[in-house]
Amino acid sequence: MVLRAIKNAFKLKENRGWDRIYFAIDLHSTVVKPNYSTDSIPTEFYPHSKEVLQALTKRDDIALIMWTCSHPHEIVKYVKFFKDMDIVFDHINKNPEVKTDVNGYGNYDDKPYMSAIIDDKAGFDADTEWEGIKEYFEL
Repeated sequence: MVLRAIKNAFKLKENRGWDRIYFAIDLHSTVVKPNYSTDSIPTEFYPHSKEVLQALTKRDDIALIMWTCSHPHEIVKYVKFFKDMDIVFDHINKNPEVKTDVNGYGNYDDKPYMSAIIDDKAGFDADTEWEGIKEYFEL
C-alpha cells in the first residue's frame, strides 16, 4: 500500500532534515482512467485523485514527478490539462533535484530519486487508495 511509503517518506524527511520529498506519479490507470485513444488524452479522474494532486501541488515540501510512458506530444497536452486543473508537476520522468554524490549513498544518474511511487504497475489501486491518501493529508 502506497500510504505506508508516504508515511515513511515523511519520517525520513523529518529525521534527516530534508526540505522536500518526491512522489513519482503515473498517469494511466492511476490518476486518470485510460481511454485507449491515440487521438486524445484521457481526462476522467479517479475518485479523489484530482483533489489530492491539487493539494500536493500547493505544498513546498513535496515535489511531484510525472512518471509516464506517454509520447512527447501527449506530455505537452497533459502538462496543459493538469495545469488547467491546478495541478503542476515539478518534473517529468526525472528528478534533477537529487544528484549523484560520488561519496554518497546512491547513484541517480540513470534512476531518479523518489520517495514514493504511485503507479498501478507498483500495485496502486486507483479506485480505493486515493481516498486513504486524501484522509492522511486531512483534505
